[in-house]
Amino acid sequence: QVQLVESGGGLVQAGGSLRLSCVASTSISSLNVMGWYRQVPGAQRELVANIHTTYGSTHYEDFAKDRFTISIDNGKNVVYLQMSSLQPEDTGVYYCKAVKLGSPVYWGQGIQVTVSS
Repeated sequence: QVQLVESGGGLVQAGGSLRLSCVASTSISSLNVMGWYRQVPGAQRELVANIHTTYGSTHYEDFAKDRFTISIDNGKNVVYLQMSSLQPEDTGVYYCKAVKLGSPVYWGQGIQVTVSS
């Protein structure tokens, strides 16, 4: 089983920035696709961004295109989500996700992000 551990969440004021980290228990390159999801109050869990570990190609949902950046540090086995211009509607629980071909989807435990107005 692959373990994913998020960190870097917390409370931030509107307009501020925050960087989430996801440490994987195995090499990132073996996981094919890494992503960040979030669940805001009253809504289902939704995709924020994905990154292909081999090619580095990325996909962002519309709300994240101009403000969020997903990246990888292969040496540290870490996936980052850099968030800027945070707004109260970004408040929620953020989850790290890993997709490995032929294996179940792996999820981190989730980490709270709270943006105050």
